[in-house]
This record gives sequence, structure tokens and C-alpha cells, in this order.
Amino acid sequence: VQLQASGGGSVQAGDSLTLSCTASGIASAYFMGWFRQAPGKDREFVAGISYSGSKRNYADSVKDRFTISREDARNTMYLQMSSLKPEDTAIYLCAASAGGGGTFDYFGPGTQVTVSS
Repeated sequence: VQLQASGGGSVQAGDSLTLSCTASGIASAYFMGWFRQAPGKDREFVAGISYSGSKRNYADSVKDRFTISREDARNTMYLQMSSLKPEDTAIYLCAASAGGGGTFDYFGPGTQVTVSS
């Protein structure tokens, strides 16, 4: 299983950014998700999405600002981030779960997002 996130960068507070995650070697029925890890902090869940997008959930800190989506035909997942804040600065990792999102079995190497005030 390989998960590759891309699309990170350096932006100003209030800007938008869209991350992509391409998956290979994994069944499209996997529940997918985004996590992030800021310097000196634990990894935290950001958003998750089921196969076909019928179920989505978000961390409270990003609800109403971030939108998760996926294109199963392309094995690709996205995270549209808007109204970015400096506290959103972190390495963003995509992940896959064979068990419906309860635990995540695979993580990719991540992409850096830096938000300046």
C-alpha cells in the first residue's frame, strides 16, 4: 500500500489550499482520512471519508473550513482547506482504514502546510 500526499505549501492566513492523496495497492472500499502533526504535538485526526463519500467526518477545529472528498475511479482523495489559520500549520498525512475508520492501518509520508499570520 502506498499513499502519497501532495499540494502543500506556504500561504498567508485566510488563504485556501487543496491537498491531494493518491493511493495504490489498496482496495477502493477503504475508508480514507487526513491527519496532521504540528511540531512538538501529537498527530491528530483532521477529516475522514467513506467509499463513495457517503459518510464524512471532521475535527471540530476544521469543521466548516475544510472539505474532504474523493474520486474512487482515480484512487484519489482531496482536502480543500479555506480560511487557513497559523494553527493549521503542520505536516498533513493521508491515511487508509480497512475497518471503516475506527483505526487507520496505513499512513503516507505527508506534505507540509505552513500558514503565516
